[in-house]
Amino acid sequence: MSLLWPSKQTRLCLCPDRILVSGGKPIAVEKDPLETFSSVLAAMKEQRVSIVLADSFVRYLLISWNAALKTSDQWLALARHRYSTVYGAQAAEWEVKLAATAPHGARLACAIERSLVAAIAERCVAARVDLLSVEPFLVAAFNRMTSSLRDAMGGGSCWLVIEEPGRLTLAYLHKGAWVAVRSRRVDGRWRTLLPEIIERESACLALAETCTRVVVCAQDAFDTQMHEAFRTHAVSYKELALA
Repeated sequence: MSLLWPSKQTRLCLCPDRILVSGGKPIAVEKDPLETFSSVLAAMKEQRVSIVLADSFVRYLLISWNAALKTSDQWLALARHRYSTVYGAQAAEWEVKLAATAPHGARLACAIERSLVAAIAERCVAARVDLLSVEPFLVAAFNRMTSSLRDAMGGGSCWLVIEEPGRLTLAYLHKGAWVAVRSRRVDGRWRTLLPEIIERESACLALAETCTRVVVCAQDAFDTQMHEAFRTHAVSYKELALA
């Protein structure tokens, strides 16, 4: 999968409740994430930074492969139409980018509020920081997974589950092809309820049987032996965000 916005160097992950900094400790957000972001940038004058945005700031849609679409502009027009259909007039205020998941495969559409993208850029200019990229977490995570985990995901069917405070992003892949990307609100019991969550999402997709291979990207340690019926791999949210 290609990056959506160019890439690299000191990495920051902007989350609603914290900012992760490569080589440093998480910085808690007290009120406004952008205010905290500005204070972090103030200590990075003349540095080059890449920003990863938590999925909480991003709305994803998976656009099925369509051989009739020949140009990137045509794909983008379809994605914008889909966002408008699903979310209404507010979608006109979003910056939309597309990433190819595979040759002749679905396109992953990512929408971020245009005002947020502009605010990030403005704060980097004010702090005299060179902004190299802005990248949604789901894209960053998939691009940076180790080859062994990519093999676990691509060799058959697999769920990729990304935890952020109060929500999960779930991506379903079948034989390496992206089939669905969904998000749902959860509480602190989600680890225990994960089989139910997966079964419910599988039913929504009308899968013949529940996929039991799961890659969990959690904020804290995840016990891969918790659910015996599932083949679970665990990776660190922070490590993927800052890799």
